[in-house]
Amino acid sequence: MKKNRFLRGLKFAAFGAVAIAVLGEGVTYLWNWLMPGLFGLHVITFWQTLGLLALSRMFFGGFRGRPGGGPRGMMGRWERMTPEQREQFRQGMTRGGRCGKFETPTPEATT
Repeated sequence: MKKNRFLRGLKFAAFGAVAIAVLGEGVTYLWNWLMPGLFGLHVITFWQTLGLLALSRMFFGGFRGRPGGGPRGMMGRWERMTPEQREQFRQGMTRGGRCGKFETPTPEATT
């Protein structure tokens, strides 16, 4: 059982290393093909490319997983609200026609 887990971890690590290498080489190739000719920038190395990818991940993607406050996002926040907070949220969303009304449509209104 532990041997199987070790092999699975080893496969995962190998796949991750190959994926990083392929992504890094691809970005290096594209950068060195486009950027010097278009904008007069310098040619970069593989390691500089990995650094740029890490910086862009930090600046634009973060390292905390999915946005929205956890795996369930707004649904988790909605469940933690009190009925008064929910009503206040509904009132805030309906002012100015942001999201319409939070009412169920009647059969006459749908025809």
